[in-house]
Amino acid sequence: MMFVPEEIAETIRRIRLENGFPDTPFRIDEIKYEEKGDKLFIIAHDRTDKSVIIGNSFVIGKLREELGVKQVTVYSNLDLEIKRRKLRENSGRIAGTFLEFLQPVVEAEMRFPPRKWPEVRTEERGLVFLSFNAKALLGFAESFGMEYRAVGIKYAFPGLEYEAIEGNAGEIFFPDEEKLLKMAGERGAKIIMSDFPFDLKLEEGTALLNPMRFFHIGFFELKYLFGFEKPVIYDKKALIDFITALVYEGLMESTDGANLIWRMRN
Repeated sequence: MMFVPEEIAETIRRIRLENGFPDTPFRIDEIKYEEKGDKLFIIAHDRTDKSVIIGNSFVIGKLREELGVKQVTVYSNLDLEIKRRKLRENSGRIAGTFLEFLQPVVEAEMRFPPRKWPEVRTEERGLVFLSFNAKALLGFAESFGMEYRAVGIKYAFPGLEYEAIEGNAGEIFFPDEEKLLKMAGERGAKIIMSDFPFDLKLEEGTALLNPMRFFHIGFFELKYLFGFEKPVIYDKKALIDFITALVYEGLMESTDGANLIWRMRN
């Protein structure tokens, strides 16, 4: 399928006008299409242009319907430059370490979009603590060819298989590092993955890794890559703090964050 930026822009303008949105000017720099996943990537000139194109998710949803594609995602050039800068920094941090097996994935993400990961493997054992992005964490562990044990707070994710452990609901958003380091030591794991509030930390030969932050992959992308299963128990204040941080760091759109808080309010 062929998509032309000018034609896509004209369709977006028509959708906005037909549905009561103002005729706000915007600029599309590039269009990329991934045939394998039937995904269309729109690269907006800046974040203001991106907001106009998305139109509170309504406009982009209508565009996807009209084009007949499975997924439409919008990025600004600044979004992609921030991602690449973080990837370059993290590439240097893992060079020469037991995490160097991640370098091919880092290089693939530097070329995103589209996303084409090579096959990688590690002999290091992993511990996956099921936090908010539980399904994504399991997906990353499988993609890394890692032998791992999945653990999580008792009753939090009834649809997933894992070793249930005791803990408080706030840990689903802000994992207890000391507890997980102790568990990793007992299980012989050198890589702990969870929704940590940082991308990577090395503690006495053990890596605490948040792959979402490390590769700078946002919530919307994760949901389509690996699926999403919300926890059935959680701390409401921790939920709001967690989502606010993701929105601030550009890892979640504000509309997605508001919708999640609304859906999980009870």
